[in-house]
Amino acid sequence: MKGSFLGSTAGLIVLSSVAFVAVPSSPAQARTLMHEGACSEPDVCSPTQAERQAQRRQGYAPLAAPSWADTYTQGWTEKQLQALTFPYFKAITTKPVFSLYDALGRPENLKIGGSFRSRIEGINNQFRPAPFPHSDVFAAFRTNVYAEYDTGHKVKIGGEVFDSRGYLQKPNSSTATTEVNALELTQAYLNFDLSDETGNGSKSSLTAGRFTKDIGSRRLVARNDFRNTINSFTGASFDWQGANKDQMTLFWTMPHTRFPADAAGILDNAIVMDRENLDLQFYGGSYTFANVLGGSLELYGFGLYEQDSGTGLRAVQTRNRRMFTPGFRLWRAPKPDQFDHEVEVVYQTGLARDTAAVTDTRDLQVSAYFFHAQAGYTFNTNWLPRLLVQYDQASGDSNNPNTFTRFDTLFGARRWEFGPTSLYGPIQRSNLISPGIRLEVTPSPLWDAFIGYRTLFLENPTDSFGLTGVRDRSGRSGIFAGQQIETRLRYWLIPDAWLLDTGALYLIKGNFLRDAPNAPPTGDTFYGYLQTSFFF
Repeated sequence: MKGSFLGSTAGLIVLSSVAFVAVPSSPAQARTLMHEGACSEPDVCSPTQAERQAQRRQGYAPLAAPSWADTYTQGWTEKQLQALTFPYFKAITTKPVFSLYDALGRPENLKIGGSFRSRIEGINNQFRPAPFPHSDVFAAFRTNVYAEYDTGHKVKIGGEVFDSRGYLQKPNSSTATTEVNALELTQAYLNFDLSDETGNGSKSSLTAGRFTKDIGSRRLVARNDFRNTINSFTGASFDWQGANKDQMTLFWTMPHTRFPADAAGILDNAIVMDRENLDLQFYGGSYTFANVLGGSLELYGFGLYEQDSGTGLRAVQTRNRRMFTPGFRLWRAPKPDQFDHEVEVVYQTGLARDTAAVTDTRDLQVSAYFFHAQAGYTFNTNWLPRLLVQYDQASGDSNNPNTFTRFDTLFGARRWEFGPTSLYGPIQRSNLISPGIRLEVTPSPLWDAFIGYRTLFLENPTDSFGLTGVRDRSGRSGIFAGQQIETRLRYWLIPDAWLLDTGALYLIKGNFLRDAPNAPPTGDTFYGYLQTSFFF
């Protein structure tokens, strides 16, 4: 079975193309964004901290451009959204056709719902060095159930269970804790409405307990979407939105360490509870100014404290990172007949070790950076084509033995910019120089698609490229890693119930990925996936 599927990895690419041609472009009436009661996506429907998370998450256009929620960052109301004459696509639903909330009799003061997602994916001509297989297949399944109860006294009690499992992969597969985390309590929180205390037309809340979180562009803090498992935190978060649409978040958390972390446990989908403790702390704040230069301006700073923890089988060896990451982001959301833009600049300083080895006890001075810029234009014609040019640059580690200069993306997501993760995912915000171009179309609320092209270079020739693990410490293999061509199609098979998502990528390897000392002796990489999501 594996052989036949791997033989058809390129077939997934053909399937994506066929599906793209076959999908009709007839417009459909979009549903409202918020519905009282039913809820299938906790980050969108909860009118508390979780709702604001979703608004920030979708505020970054490439997630679903032109995205219905991009306009939230401009202060639009739901009625204004409904009055828009152009189609918009959303990859989740707030009122599923088959509703768990309805099946339970629409209980008062309770929001409940969930989703089930299945994905089959394959990779051929692996870019990772041995011992990873030259080709692999993976079947990923993810189920989540979420509930939130309003006590009626400005206090809400919420919880969410995630079950992320995987099958069919080879014993030496690249799958890890980012793909498998069976039966985990990812959220269990109390949310206190503090709007009366902050006053002046503002909305504010304090969330305490276990929760997920998105901040700003999601490049540094994110609740993962494509990835089969998600980031979760234990701590407290204060979220505020002013009457003028300014926003602020202050938080202190202990990020969860996912288990099992061993290959045998991952292959067996073993149920091992995640752990959080004071050996890993993440904290900081973000403030977003609305209506700046026709868009928004965000200023932020994040701190990370980490040290080795645990003993025995549950011991966690780390690089003992003690870093501070300040940055800013200026952006304007896309609209028809309008240019949009985004610039984000991030710097990192502090101390860290070169490796997580027990014997590595030498602290290095951290000095790293990341830069992103993009500009787009949405044409007010059929299919609303949006042309987008992008540029990303992130520092790699130099040969200086006293410093560490490789950028760390912390708890961020990357699928919407650099392609799928899981079996794929060679590109990361580390040791990267990558200009790119993308064309996005949104013919109707039922479907959207894009095709993108990127060139890939190393910022430092002596460091490894992204997450490939390929490295030439001498630097003689050059800086050209290759070219990536990506396409994706999303289509509602049953509106507000069943979503299809399929995509394919072709990685044309450059000199570095072909000639570096540990580069695998394989050709250009093909990757494809077919995914469906059912909401209830």
